[in-house]
Amino acid sequence: MVRTTDASSQGRSKNDNTNGLDASIIIVNYNTRQLTLDCLDSVYAFNTSYSYEVIVVDNASHDDSVQAIRKVYPQVHLIANKDNTGFAVANNQGMKVANGRYILLLNSDTVVQPDTLQTMVGFMDCHPEMGASGCKVILPDGSLDKACKRGFPTPSASFYYAFGISRLFPDRPKFNQYQLGHLSPDDEYPVDCLVGAFMLVRRETIDQVGGLDETFFMYGEDIDWCYRIKEAGWGIFYYPRTYIVHYKGGSARRKPLKITYEFHRAMWVFHRKHYAKNYNLLMNTAVWMGISLKFTLSLLRSKLSPPSRQGQTAARMRAENEASSEVNP
Repeated sequence: MVRTTDASSQGRSKNDNTNGLDASIIIVNYNTRQLTLDCLDSVYAFNTSYSYEVIVVDNASHDDSVQAIRKVYPQVHLIANKDNTGFAVANNQGMKVANGRYILLLNSDTVVQPDTLQTMVGFMDCHPEMGASGCKVILPDGSLDKACKRGFPTPSASFYYAFGISRLFPDRPKFNQYQLGHLSPDDEYPVDCLVGAFMLVRRETIDQVGGLDETFFMYGEDIDWCYRIKEAGWGIFYYPRTYIVHYKGGSARRKPLKITYEFHRAMWVFHRKHYAKNYNLLMNTAVWMGISLKFTLSLLRSKLSPPSRQGQTAARMRAENEASSEVNP
């Protein structure tokens, strides 16, 4: 367990930045104009001694997002793509022009607190062994976004989650490897992975492990990044001394078939990249069949839903992914 201090009180004196800005905040926008403006409102309301810049990467939105952002926040470094490049590619674009010693991935459908940057950068300055950290993420109804602190989706962890065993034994660590439901969301501790909606990463860590894997279009890249960060020997920490609100499903309400496909494709890509070599053909086939079955059932549910509920269905799929991007055996 990492010994923590009151990181928010450390300020710039703990680790003066002589090479540029303290933090670069990267926000990817895709047809979420108002959500992104609300997010920017909260970002520019930070009460912090740390310096920061904001980089917005727009993935060919057609809701006048680019014009609105330029008008309301001309100080934003805005990259306007001509095509929807996906979440990983867009964030990597932002990282290439970022000047901060920390990179903060922040979803466009989030609202941060005034103390969020001060608290999280202060924590990272106090703990140079940490490659990445995340704060508490809550949903609009006040409940926890369980994706903000997770274990890796190994086949066993995914099995216990997918078949409800973790819910039957909520206090047993063995059966709660993925969502870590046996650990209090109000305590701080090391975790395997965070959520891409809020992930603060040290620049030295990125220099070592690289950016997001662009094989992933919009799902799974956060888990893959955390896997590589831990493989490289860096720590990852959940630090709930501040929080953000996550309004899930903003850009995911569009093109539900594409969303469903990318969600399930990410499961297989992650398994094939990190776990397939550790299992025999029978197990890997079982994983592939489980993902295929889940994909088929998701398509059927989408087709059977009344047209007026399509947007809700897509939003639920988005929430399902971010809360349970498991690899199903």
